[in-house]
Amino acid sequence: MSLRIIDLSHTLTTIGLMSTWPGHPTFSATKTSSIPEQRSNVTMLSLGSHTGTHIDAPSHFIADGETIDEFDLRRLLGRAVVVDARKKGPRERIAWDDVQQYEDKLGEGVIVLICTGWSRFWGQANYGDHPFLDVDAARKLVERGVRVIGVDALSPDEMKIGEEESEDIGVHGVVLGAGGAIAENLRGVEEVIGMERPVVSLLPIKIGGCDGSPIRAIAFEGAM
Repeated sequence: MSLRIIDLSHTLTTIGLMSTWPGHPTFSATKTSSIPEQRSNVTMLSLGSHTGTHIDAPSHFIADGETIDEFDLRRLLGRAVVVDARKKGPRERIAWDDVQQYEDKLGEGVIVLICTGWSRFWGQANYGDHPFLDVDAARKLVERGVRVIGVDALSPDEMKIGEEESEDIGVHGVVLGAGGAIAENLRGVEEVIGMERPVVSLLPIKIGGCDGSPIRAIAFEGAM
């Protein structure tokens, strides 16, 4: 089988629309050197650690959690199991009953990707109305050895802003509290469903002491 690669990352752009968590830094790219005026093209980038397709390190919500440069890279490269939740509607809960059918594929080193299909709303006002993973389902995933999950939405948790927010950090608390990591704003996860033995890579930029990082997420299968 020849190598097949699926790009799971949104494009960081100053031209099209992007979705960011309210209050988080937005993306900008400014030319500091340009051909032909200068000898080379150089661009200054400005973005948050959770801008675009990115990974949350434990320290994002856990005070003494590992930072992204401390996180074991071996845990961000592994066999993928895709939970197909595309039938879920806006702000609908993804319960353990929806995940349990994949239980025999779970285990240590497995990366679980939650496919909501919500990446099609990237940059739109309703992107934050995505389905969300039930906290009990997250606990059961952790109990079965899963430490890394990814989602094609703004968050695996229900998006609550302002007065709706609480001290409960939900799925983030469960997964990051277990020393795991969460990839958010993935795209193209539905294409991974058709792969026989998919492997996913969620490798971050090595930023010292940081709580997360943008990633170029990919899924692949086949020979090099």
